[in-house]
Amino acid sequence: MITGKNYIGNTLSSKGSKTYTTYNPQLNIENGFSFVEAASEEIDEAVGLARTASIGFGAMSGVKKADFLNAIADEILALDELLIKTYCSETGLPEGRAIGERGRTIGQLRAFAALVKEGSWVEASIDTAIPDRTPVPKPDLRKMLIPLGPVVVFGASNFPLAYSTAGGDTAAAFAAGCPVIVKSHPMHAGTGELVASAIIKAAKKTNMPNGVFSNLNSSGIEVGSALVKHPGIKAVGFTGSIGGGRALFNLAAQREEPIPVFAEMGSVNPVVILPEAVSKRGEDLAKTYAGSITLGTGQFCTNPGLLLGIKSDALTGFITRLSEEIIKIEPSCMLHPNIIGAYETKKEKALSQNGLQVAAEIQQNVQTNYARQTVTTVEGKTFLQNTTLHQEVFGPYSIVVQCEDIAQLKEIIKNLEGQLTGTIIAEENELEAHQDITIALQNKVGRLIYNGVPTGVEVCPSMQHGGPYPASTDSRFTAVGIHSIKRWVRPISYQDWPDSLLPDALKNSNPLKISRLVNNEQTKNSL
Repeated sequence: MITGKNYIGNTLSSKGSKTYTTYNPQLNIENGFSFVEAASEEIDEAVGLARTASIGFGAMSGVKKADFLNAIADEILALDELLIKTYCSETGLPEGRAIGERGRTIGQLRAFAALVKEGSWVEASIDTAIPDRTPVPKPDLRKMLIPLGPVVVFGASNFPLAYSTAGGDTAAAFAAGCPVIVKSHPMHAGTGELVASAIIKAAKKTNMPNGVFSNLNSSGIEVGSALVKHPGIKAVGFTGSIGGGRALFNLAAQREEPIPVFAEMGSVNPVVILPEAVSKRGEDLAKTYAGSITLGTGQFCTNPGLLLGIKSDALTGFITRLSEEIIKIEPSCMLHPNIIGAYETKKEKALSQNGLQVAAEIQQNVQTNYARQTVTTVEGKTFLQNTTLHQEVFGPYSIVVQCEDIAQLKEIIKNLEGQLTGTIIAEENELEAHQDITIALQNKVGRLIYNGVPTGVEVCPSMQHGGPYPASTDSRFTAVGIHSIKRWVRPISYQDWPDSLLPDALKNSNPLKISRLVNNEQTKNSL
């Protein structure tokens, strides 16, 4: 049941005076529920509860945290049709996408449950004492990872489940032992409240401390800003625009105690198409990329917004075929009137730039909130000179840059900002002959793709979802997969500590039976 209230720990609360509704972009009408924005008093209450909860939750065993994470997954599944229908009504996305994203969310929660239940993720390291070492005795030193404390997670507009209330950031923070306060995304507040109710039920069933989770409504920036500035918050997770992520980063840096902001932001995901590949496979590539550009109405952070090729008849043929294929695809609904408004504004700004030509754009009338997919093209020299063309247009839009030669293509890569992904379409001999392109692209991205498309982010330990700024605020970390837990922890060393008072992960007997680095050897043995 949707109440429109905030979860302040286990308690529903509505002390604020500001209300708002969500929107059904498919039907172009407001949804029937009203949501109460969190008041400053409720923000303080949520942070206070989180700070108290962090003491017990941070020291909780991996088995208990695993039970909590698995219980969240079970409770989300129990929401069944109500969750799917609410998701669709607040996003305009189809039922299949909702079910698929729910599955991904469940998979993430269970993966983190398995990780913390096994326990080796704490990276326990032990260097035993050598008291008779000369000229200075060696102390006993033991190190492991511990949670940072209360974390704020901002729900993402384009993934109401997988990157929002119980999404990857939240699951990773819980796994680390950090209480979470979610700043619910206003575009899918109903979906967020339902998932929040599942987390609260799971918390109660598994005896988690009150305050391990809160869910705060907000239609603007005030609640999020107050949370980031609150002295009780120790880290922030964000998925969204460069402007939004950078604003939060700046707020966090200006605090008396600066805290990390792990923001995944904009990316145009450059695709390099080398001559032999486009000559041999141009038609197939055009069809594949028409589908990738329009997938989810282009509302993926890994949408291929920039295609780079060398001028040739084959590249011209590819542009022609891509243009033909992309207009065959039925236009689809964007997430919200604000989202399509931003798409049209940014697209028009790009189209107004000198030298940019429209290769294809849907001409017929489309339904309200439906996007017209667009392909443009430009000369390499013009692209180099005009950085406006380098910026992301969030939606079904892509630009094909026609480079004069390999040297100009490499120059363009070197002048790009940081990206989530970079793709090289090439024959194997081309890839080998142009390893300098791979190196140039590697320096700009978090994930390198060969002969594929960037859309589709596999959730597994080897996935890197992040990249040099502005793709993310810290390229050392991923926002996807079990290694994303490392964002919410810090290392601590214990020197000459009594064995009986050490955390279990560092005790001589190794009661957790985890893998540890003991005197530079990885082992599960006790000392």
